[in-house]
Amino acid sequence: MVLHWLMALAILGLFGFGIYMTDLPFSPTRLKFYNWHKWAGISILLLSVLRLIWRITHRPPPLPAAISKAMPGWQLGAYHATHHLMYLLFFAVPLLGWTYSSAAGFAVVWFGHIALPDLVSVDKALADLIKPLHKLSALALVGLAVLHLAAVLKHLWIDRDSLLQRMLPGHH
Repeated sequence: MVLHWLMALAILGLFGFGIYMTDLPFSPTRLKFYNWHKWAGISILLLSVLRLIWRITHRPPPLPAAISKAMPGWQLGAYHATHHLMYLLFFAVPLLGWTYSSAAGFAVVWFGHIALPDLVSVDKALADLIKPLHKLSALALVGLAVLHLAAVLKHLWIDRDSLLQRMLPGHH
């Protein structure tokens, strides 16, 4: 539950920060913000690893029987597909960003102290190919997060069931 909320806040915050920083004029501040963006992306990647390990070793409780029974098959399918795609993008977005930095010749130095290895050799053509993929995958992740939130609000306001309570502190 903690990883869910921490990652949700980090991903949405980093997405907004990424949009903001790309519109800045070239300056030392913009370069500093790009480094911060990379630090946060690597941190999200590490949180994603922890979250995946947790999910593999701690299966989530099944949907409450009443909710599962009332939910049409397509909604159950969308529920599972959305979660699987989000997990895929938890890894794809930061790995594409890291690969772009490597291909563009920009080192990733986590928190300014831990130099991470380049994932690929410097290759401008590859960097030009990967840069939009990083952006599109980030947009897809945020789009899925918005869809996820819309489903939560549907359950809260329309279905009036207890699905949201499963993800609130103090409720299991």
